[in-house]
Amino acid sequence: MKKTLALLLAVLMLFAVLGACSKRGGEGNNANDGAAGAEPTDAGSAPEQTAAASVSPDEVAKVDWSAYDALIAQIKSTTDMAARVDLMHQAEDMLMSTYCINPIYYYNDIFLQKEYVSGIYTNNYGYKYFMHASLSNGSDTLRINLASEPDKLDPALNSSVDGACLAVNSFGGLYMYNENGELVPNFAESYTVSDDGLTFTFTLKPDLKWSDGSPLTANDFAYSWTRAVAPETAADYAYMFDGLAGWEAKDDRTLVVTMKAPCAYMLDLMAFPTFYPVKQSEVEKYEDWATNPGHWAQEAGFISSGAYVLKEWKHDESMVYVKNPYYWDAANVKIERLEFMLSADDTAIYAAYQAGDIDFADTVPTDEIAALLNNPEFHVVGQLGTYYMNFNIKSKLFAGKTAEQAAAMRQAFCILLDRDYICKNIGQTGQVPANSFIPIGMSDGNGGIFKTEATAEQGYFDPYAINNDYEGTLAKARELLESAGYKFKEDGTLSDETPISFEYLTNESSGHVAVAEAMQSDLAALGINMTIKTEDWNVFLNDRKNGNYDVARNGWIADFNDPINMLEMWTTDSGNNDCQFGR
Repeated sequence: MKKTLALLLAVLMLFAVLGACSKRGGEGNNANDGAAGAEPTDAGSAPEQTAAASVSPDEVAKVDWSAYDALIAQIKSTTDMAARVDLMHQAEDMLMSTYCINPIYYYNDIFLQKEYVSGIYTNNYGYKYFMHASLSNGSDTLRINLASEPDKLDPALNSSVDGACLAVNSFGGLYMYNENGELVPNFAESYTVSDDGLTFTFTLKPDLKWSDGSPLTANDFAYSWTRAVAPETAADYAYMFDGLAGWEAKDDRTLVVTMKAPCAYMLDLMAFPTFYPVKQSEVEKYEDWATNPGHWAQEAGFISSGAYVLKEWKHDESMVYVKNPYYWDAANVKIERLEFMLSADDTAIYAAYQAGDIDFADTVPTDEIAALLNNPEFHVVGQLGTYYMNFNIKSKLFAGKTAEQAAAMRQAFCILLDRDYICKNIGQTGQVPANSFIPIGMSDGNGGIFKTEATAEQGYFDPYAINNDYEGTLAKARELLESAGYKFKEDGTLSDETPISFEYLTNESSGHVAVAEAMQSDLAALGINMTIKTEDWNVFLNDRKNGNYDVARNGWIADFNDPINMLEMWTTDSGNNDCQFGR
């Protein structure tokens, strides 16, 4: 573990002792109802066992998460970039010490694209840009499957990758990514930054328009950003504005943004959907706009600003986008119409692709991947992100346990998983077994790389331990569970006196289900009973977000190339804090 861990964990242990002695309040009084967790241990030791006598059987130990919140605030305000790197390592140490995040592998992205399609490009963050596509088969319509019914189309409210893909093609920000993954001006013409790095002045392109032909101005950005951070909007990504001190439209084409500290990823933020403008009169046209902020974008026909506008929407079936003639770069948009098949059934999607009914498929059935590896229509591209198992710290699975015992349970589950099998037999496209939340290859924001390889020295456990020392790893997992109060039979499986049973929640996809089944088998080696529940995509997203689960599959593709993006999402008030830390 890193040198910074000892002092940090001393603080955590203090929080754990205080939290274990306090009682859980009624609903609405749980602002700090989060587990800071136990000290991470190496392969030869276990967290110190702490008696659970002070915790009621129906309660989960509480730990103040404010230390993490304060650390993230410090990272976002410091001007010492070398110290910032060290602080981010400390934050990941604190996060991973809970073992609420159980990394499985580092992402890459796969999709199918017909050979007559060209010009579609993606980036490390999963955005798919369709506006510069071309078809050599004579059609002016591109037929696509991204996912099933989207959860949110309001760019301020979206937090899914498929929603971001729709946003980058139908809205726009000051900047965007080009086909080389480089940031280039979109609605901005240029910008200047003050010598101290704290004031950005953006000049918008002349004559920008909304899709109804009305002027799009700097004031639309100012309104939209103020709306995005308003508590009543409840934007999951409101925290991404924390580094901004303020913004102001000086005139129709000038937006001045002041920062709390220099920000190396400022232009990445300007390309992120939460920073896209929305038209005030469109947002507020419904009487319930203040209490239902996304109402305006729940049916086709709303005003947008990007290359395409949503013309038709048959919910849970299809969407049709048509070219926006008022988009500033409309002259270079060749495809007139995008038709989206809304489905999460990858077998049906693959059949539609094979039959020629769609031109682009963003998912492939697991059992078809091996046969497609040498097919020129099958594409594998890199991504910065991590696929992981996600624990709800408030789950009754941890009832009656101290924070240390709950972390020991989760660590036991973690080391039992055969990640190498999942990567080679389910992923099949070169995924790397993961042992930290921040992916390998991510910039550290100071000219270096935060992690270069998935080794125990740079992560939190040996991701290959279960392969290289199976019996030793099982023994280690038993030791961890025994420290949490569990007993074992002579055959090495859990005693009937202390069973472990939980439900694993995932969305419907052959790949996700196959991963779940592999983990189910791995955990069964010690008699742990994991059942699998699947849900429709948007139902799954909201159940996970609202804490209506015990354990769930999760994945995070970075929004920009800096570790703070992977760390700030776990603050108490973040809308992406699915583990429910601090709540």
